[in-house]
Amino acid sequence: MHPALSASSIAEVERTIRPHVRRTPMVAADMADFDREALPIRLKLELLQHSGSFKARGAFANLLRREVPPAGVVAASGGNHGAAVAYAAQRLGRQANIFVPTISSPAKLERIRSYDANVHVVGERYADALTASETFAASSGALQVHAFEQIETLLGQGTLGLEIEEDYPDIHTLLVAVGGGGLIGGIAAWFAGRIRIVAVEPEGSPTLFDAFAAGRPVDSGAEGIAADSLAPKRVGELMFPLAKAYVQKPVLVSDDDIRTAQLALWNGLRVVAEPGGAAAFAALHSGKYKPEAGERVAVLVCGGNTAAVSFR
Repeated sequence: MHPALSASSIAEVERTIRPHVRRTPMVAADMADFDREALPIRLKLELLQHSGSFKARGAFANLLRREVPPAGVVAASGGNHGAAVAYAAQRLGRQANIFVPTISSPAKLERIRSYDANVHVVGERYADALTASETFAASSGALQVHAFEQIETLLGQGTLGLEIEEDYPDIHTLLVAVGGGGLIGGIAAWFAGRIRIVAVEPEGSPTLFDAFAAGRPVDSGAEGIAADSLAPKRVGELMFPLAKAYVQKPVLVSDDDIRTAQLALWNGLRVVAEPGGAAAFAALHSGKYKPEAGERVAVLVCGGNTAAVSFR
C-alpha cells in the first residue's frame, strides 16, 4: 500500500482541514429505537458535514495541500464529491467545473449549483462524467480532484477515523458504505487493523465485493437506488491494498433494505439520509450484518443530499 497513507499523515491533514470542516456528532442510540432487537449502537452523523456529506474532507485536503492553477479545479461526481469540491472552491476563492452524469439527483445538482460552480451533465454514469472531466482538465489546465483515486482524498476521508476513535475509543466494529472506496480506504488507513471495518454495498453495484472475488479492482455493476453515490464502476487502485489488509468481506444490501433503513432513521432519529448515506445502517437494520454478543458497533451515516420526502 502507498506509504503516504498512514495514520500520521491523516493526523497532519486533520490539522490542515480542521478550520474548514465540521466535527460531526457521534450519537448514542439503540436498535430498539428502530423497531429492532435492543442493541446499543453509535451513529456518526457525517451527513451534517458541509455540503451534505463526508466528501468535504477530501475536497479541502486537495485544495489546501495541492497547488491550484488559475484555471481552478475540475471534478467528476455522482453528486456529493462535486458538491464538496464546489463548496471548498467557493470558500477558498477558486473556480470549479463539475461533471456529473444524468443519474445525479436533482437535490445534488441544486446543491452543486448553489456553490457557484459550472455544472456539466454528461453521460449516464459516473465513468462517463469522469472521462469528460479528464478531457476538460487536459485542455484547460484545471486541477483534477478525483473522488477516490488521489492520496489527498483518502487522507481527508481518513480524518473521520480519527474523530470516531476519539469519540468512541473502545469501538469494536465500524460499518461503512463503499462506492469508489476513498472513504473506507482512508478510514482503514487510520485504524490499520485495530478495529473491525465492515464494508457495505448495494447489490446492484458490488464494486469491492467483486474486487475481492477477482483479487483486484474490476468493472462492476452500476445500478440501484444509490447509484449516484455508490456506483463508480470499480474501486480505486489506491484503496484496494488497504481493503485487502484491513476490511471485512462486503455485506450486500438490497434497494428495499436501503429504503427501509432511510425510513427507520427518519422515524427513530428524525435523520434524513440519502440512499448511499443509509446503506451502512441498512446492513445492521436488515440483519445482513449480525453483531456478536457484546460487540460495540458504530455506523457511519455518510450523506444526506436527498429530498426530504424521497423515502416516504
